[in-house]
Amino acid sequence: MGQSQAGGTAARRLALELLQGVWEDRLTLAEMEAHPHFGEAPPEVRARAGRLARTTLRQAGRADAALKPWLKRNPKPGVRAVLRLATVELLAEGAAAHGVVNAAVALAREQQASAAPMVNAVLRRVSEAGTGSWEAAPPQRLPNWLRGRLGSAYGNARVARMEAAQAAGAPLDITAKAPDAALAEALGGETLPTGSIRLARPGQVSAMPGYDHGDWWVQDAAAALPAKVLAPRQGERVLDLCAAPGGKTLQLAAAGAAVTALDASDTRLERLHANLARTGLAADVVVADGLEWQPPAPFDAILLDAPCSATGTIRRHPDLPFVKDATDLRGLVEIQAALADRAVEMLAPGGRLVFCTCSLLPEEGEAQVKGLLERHDGLRPDPDAVAALAGLDPQWIASPGALRTTPEMWPERGGLDGFFIAALRKA
Repeated sequence: MGQSQAGGTAARRLALELLQGVWEDRLTLAEMEAHPHFGEAPPEVRARAGRLARTTLRQAGRADAALKPWLKRNPKPGVRAVLRLATVELLAEGAAAHGVVNAAVALAREQQASAAPMVNAVLRRVSEAGTGSWEAAPPQRLPNWLRGRLGSAYGNARVARMEAAQAAGAPLDITAKAPDAALAEALGGETLPTGSIRLARPGQVSAMPGYDHGDWWVQDAAAALPAKVLAPRQGERVLDLCAAPGGKTLQLAAAGAAVTALDASDTRLERLHANLARTGLAADVVVADGLEWQPPAPFDAILLDAPCSATGTIRRHPDLPFVKDATDLRGLVEIQAALADRAVEMLAPGGRLVFCTCSLLPEEGEAQVKGLLERHDGLRPDPDAVAALAGLDPQWIASPGALRTTPEMWPERGGLDGFFIAALRKA
C-alpha cells in the first residue's frame, strides 16, 4: 500500500471515529480532537480527518437522501456513518469511486462484518446514480428543538437560508493587530467593510505571513464586532468578562486599553496566554468566577460575551446540532442574566457595557437585554455606539443600540456567524 493510500485509510478511520463520537456519544469535535489519541496521528492525517468529518456533518441530510433509494432497511449506526462518509466523498468531493468504495467496505467490515457486501453494493449504486439527487436535496436541517424556535423568531423561509449558509461552511477571517492593507494583500485576502480580513484560500494558519510576528489572530468577522462597538480608548480600564478564548481581549489590548481578562476556566485561557505572548500585547488575566470576583475599582467599560448555546456558530461547528439540545438552555439564560447584572454593578457611572452572545435565539439576546433594562433604571441603550461602527450594514440593526447578525447575511462575501450585540450606558 502506498504512503498516500495508507494516509487516506488512516484519515477515513479517524474521521469515522469523530463522526461516531458526535452521533453516538454526543461528544463535540473539539472534545475529541483534544484527546491524546487524536494528537497521536500525523498532522496531515488529522487535518484530512477533521475536514472529512466536518463536511459529512454538514451534508448528512443530503447523504441520507442519496442513500435512501438503495437501502432496504436502516443499517446499524456505525455502518450508516461509513455510508454517509463515503457518499460525501463520492458526491460532494468527487473522489474516485474505486478507492472510496474499497475503503468504505474495509471500514464497514470493522463495524459489522456481515454488512460489507451491502455497503459495496449500495455505494456502487450511489456512484452510478451521480449527483442528481444530491443536488436536489435540501441542506442539512437543524434539529426540531432549534428549528422551531428559529422559525418563530425569523420565519421558516429565512431559517432555510440559514441552513444553506451553514451547509456551505465558513471562510477563515482574521483580525489585524493594526490596520494594514499590505497584510491583506500578502495573505491573498479581502478587507471587509468592518476591517476584518477574509481569506479565500487559507493554508496552515501558523505558516501564513505575519503569524510568527503576531500581526494578527483568527477571529470571525461577526465575533470582532462587539469589541469594535465598545470602542475602547487609550488607557481606559476595560473588563473582558468571560474572556476565553481571547480574541476580544486582544482587540481591546491592541486599542491601548488597560484590560482585565477574566474567565472561570484556566484551560480555556491557555490560548489567550499564547496569543498575548505571540502578539506582544498585554492584559491582566484573572481566573475566577465572574459572579463572585470583586474588582479593586469599577471599570470604564465592560465587554460581556456571555456563555450561550453557540447556535450562531454552526456553520463553523457543524457538530453542535447533533450534540446539543434544549436541556441546558434555561440554565444558560439564567447565568447570562446573572452575569449581566454583575457587569452593571462593576461598571463606573457613565460607563459603557456591551452584552453579546454568539446565539441565534432571542431568549439569549433581545430578551436578555430587555430584562436587563427593566431591572436597572440607570441603564440605557447606546445607539450612538452602534451608529459609529465602521462598515455597519443597516440590516444588522435589531433595535436602537443593538445588532443581530445571522449566517445568511453577506452571502456574496461568504456569510457571517450569528451574533447578538447590545451597546448600553450607565447613567
